[in-house]
This record gives sequence, C-alpha cells and structure tokens, in this order.
Amino acid sequence: MNIAVITGASSGMGKEFVLRLDKEREYDEIWVIARRKERLEELQKQVRSKIVPISLDLTKKESIEEYATILNEQKPNVITLVNASGFGRFGSFEGLKLEEQLEMIDLNAKALVSITHKTLPYMKKGAEIYQLDSLSSFQPLPYLNVYAATKAFVLSYSRSLGVELKPKGIKVLAVCPGWVKTEFFDRAKTDDTLTYFYKTFSADQIINKAIKDMKKGKDVSVYGLSTKCLVLLAKILPHKLVMKIWCKQQKQPC
Repeated sequence: MNIAVITGASSGMGKEFVLRLDKEREYDEIWVIARRKERLEELQKQVRSKIVPISLDLTKKESIEEYATILNEQKPNVITLVNASGFGRFGSFEGLKLEEQLEMIDLNAKALVSITHKTLPYMKKGAEIYQLDSLSSFQPLPYLNVYAATKAFVLSYSRSLGVELKPKGIKVLAVCPGWVKTEFFDRAKTDDTLTYFYKTFSADQIINKAIKDMKKGKDVSVYGLSTKCLVLLAKILPHKLVMKIWCKQQKQPC
C-alpha cells in the first residue's frame, strides 16, 4: 500500500500539500494528521485519493506513540512524508507566554523529528520527505525569535538528514518560503509588534516550486527572486546588521 503522510493537514500549507500532491502522484491512501478531525474528514470531498484522517496532538508524546502503533499495524509503504505542522507567535520573548514558546519548540522541532524518525522504517528508495521550513531559518529574528530558532534547527536537521539518507535513495527537502497567505497569520499576529511584511506569496507558488526542486534533487527550496536575495544578504551580511535592519522595518527597538 503506497501512501503519503501529511501533518498539519487541516489548514494552511499542510492542507495545500494534500490537494497538490493528490494531483501529482498516485496514492492508495493519504494519511492526514492534525488535531481537528472534522477538517481532515472534509478533505475527502476535494481529492481523489482515499483520505485517512488521524486526529493527534503532535506536541504530546502519547500521540507520537499512537502514530507509531498505526504504522506498525498497517505497515504501509510511505512514498511521501510532509511535515507541515507548526505555528509561530509575533511578540517579544518576555511578552509571550513561556508555555506558548515551549509548545512552538515541541511542534516545530520535536514533533517534526519524531514523525520523521517513526516514518523512516516504512520508506524505501524513491521516497520523498518535505520539511516545511521558513525564510526565517537563515537569520535570527527579534520579536519572532523562538519561531525563527526552531526553523533554523529544521534547516540544519533536514539538510544533514538528506546526506545520511542519500545512499538509501530517499530525498529530503527543506521548504523555506517567505510570507505565505495562509492561516499562519491568524494565529501568529496577536498585536502590532510586527507590521512590515515585504511581500506575500500563495501556497500554490511555494508548493509548485518545492515539487520541482524535489525532482531536481535539491535540499533547500526557496521561491521568488526577492526571497532568494534576502537569503543571500542574510548569508553575507553580519547578523547584527541583519537584525538591525529587521527591527527598523518593524519599527521596534534593537
């Protein structure tokens, strides 16, 4: 049984990956994972593949173990894994609740690693792993610092994992978009701490580029000339200067 596993599938980039990959490849089933089961069930009306909704809170250890049990019972051939679960919060480190920031680390980093580790034994040569990352992974970002730090982890982890899995013929791609028009903003933006968003892209643009980059064997996918320029600047400029520019754009002290 050839399947895709997509986390964060109830909304945002996760949902868009479900819709796009369903058109791209043939799957016997697409396992969709998120907390909101009713949203997962609604996906069946929009795709041709059989949707298997799995309602889990990936910040909880018992949910990871429940996923591992399902894999062990079904023993599928996972040809595509998309780790799209995650969230961010705009605000100062002191101003945000510690519990929220720890949850960010749990979902953005720990859950991603856990799902990848549990899934790998069920992946063979030709399988693909999409890790949803961010432009923020290339630089430290005040007032978005824990989120950006988790994404920096994802970038480093994904690229090095890709090297380890290359002899097995399994490809890993870190998808690093800038601002995307999804529900991310609804959850992240709770005040006016961040107000400058230089440019936003659609989920389709990001995912189409990611699929092309995966086929080319790349390990990082960055969409848009302007975004690529920002990545380049973040690499060649001192990070103190990068952070100063960011704070000035956001009209925040730095």
